[in-house]
Amino acid sequence: MSRLIVGPFNRVEGDLEVQLDVVDGSVRSAQVNAPMYRGFEQILQQKHPFDAMVYVPRICGICSVSQSVAAARALADAMQIAPPPNGLIVTNLMLAAENLADHLSHFYLFFMPDFARPVYAGLPWHAQVRQRFAAQQGEHARQAIAARQRWFTLLGTLGGKWPHTQSIHPGGSARAIDASERVRMLARIREFRAFLERTLFAAPLEQIAALDSEEALRAWHASAPSDHGDFRLFLTIAQDAGLDRLGQGPGLYLSYGAYPQHDATMRFAPGVWDAAQKATTPLDTAAIEEDATRAWLSDQGGPRHPREGLTLPTPDKPDAYTWNKAPRLGGRVLETGALARQLVNGHPLVRDAAARCGGTVYTRVLARLLELALIVPAMEKWLGAVRIGDPYFTESPLPDHAEGTGLTEAARGSLGHWIAIRDGKILNYQIVAPTSWNFSPRDAQGVPGALEAALVGAPVREGEDTPVAVQHIVRSFDPCMVCTVH
Repeated sequence: MSRLIVGPFNRVEGDLEVQLDVVDGSVRSAQVNAPMYRGFEQILQQKHPFDAMVYVPRICGICSVSQSVAAARALADAMQIAPPPNGLIVTNLMLAAENLADHLSHFYLFFMPDFARPVYAGLPWHAQVRQRFAAQQGEHARQAIAARQRWFTLLGTLGGKWPHTQSIHPGGSARAIDASERVRMLARIREFRAFLERTLFAAPLEQIAALDSEEALRAWHASAPSDHGDFRLFLTIAQDAGLDRLGQGPGLYLSYGAYPQHDATMRFAPGVWDAAQKATTPLDTAAIEEDATRAWLSDQGGPRHPREGLTLPTPDKPDAYTWNKAPRLGGRVLETGALARQLVNGHPLVRDAAARCGGTVYTRVLARLLELALIVPAMEKWLGAVRIGDPYFTESPLPDHAEGTGLTEAARGSLGHWIAIRDGKILNYQIVAPTSWNFSPRDAQGVPGALEAALVGAPVREGEDTPVAVQHIVRSFDPCMVCTVH
């Protein structure tokens, strides 16, 4: 057996290190280390509750709207208020703009450049991948950066700036839009649609969203040259590189539900998908616990629900190896992200693909790209549903004593904030981020987290110090380590 330490990783948000035990050319076991401590949960204690809306967006430079939405919902729960329809729509638009920008960045800037590596030289698609996706040089990667920059002007209009947008509040949005701004934003959404339909999918978004099985996907893939559009090229690579065999997930998938609608439904439903049972069960947030056994944090009292969570650094703790706690649902390891959202929501293509090969590198990326095709048309409809002149905000007093929970779906998965207010101040504030779930360490029973388990069996070629298969698996989860160690 040999031990290999991979890290720090490039093209991920924050600091990440992975320790691998390698036997006979494959990973036998893995430990995932988030080596940076930040302490936002401690910073927020004894602050005014509304100060959370200033602090939490600064947890992350790429997930800041998601953090704002979770904080606003936690405060709204504590205040027992709900935003008016316009406030709900505008918040959904801001969150969707950030999430789709993350999906675009993940595909073009984080994930696909690995296939331009020399290890794939000689394969029929390698030259095309280098031309399109090579880091800092790929033609399509540069076009995606430009499309992303123009896309973010939506957040300039709706929120004043990005990141760390400040217009999101417990009662809705502080920024109303007028009729001319709606026209300009619709033009920007259609411009983004045009980029996706021309460059990424080479097909109408509705056609991609309507694919209902792997058989239909294969027929669509075969209907044009294998490099016609970047999505089709990805499918070609996934088949050649065996991405459907890499990075098997735990088989339990969590979604808090995304984009609430005025009729109390959600665009993507909440719940837990159990692959073994082939069934969605209702989400019981009371069953969430964080285990700090292997974290450099106090594990006093054993696993705790976030409402009673404790964040107390213990840097000399024996047998600890990360700053990340180990979230569990009813004691079980789960995965969250776009794949989980689409499995829970029941998209037929994703369920069909996951039924064949499980949660893998292939299905995670497939689900993220599918969400681009699903949500852009939804945003066009949401924008049209805004009633110019109607209120965007509900005002309500803040109670001196209250508790609240705020749940949302960031690009990378389920994000939860829990707040306790006493005497008008924050007594306790706890955050469980998507990468906290996916990159969790072993718990008190020694059970590894989703990524640690997914890395087992990954091939390691002779002489590799940063195994390419490990890179693919890690990037398929799209880690945000700064949110993890909030």
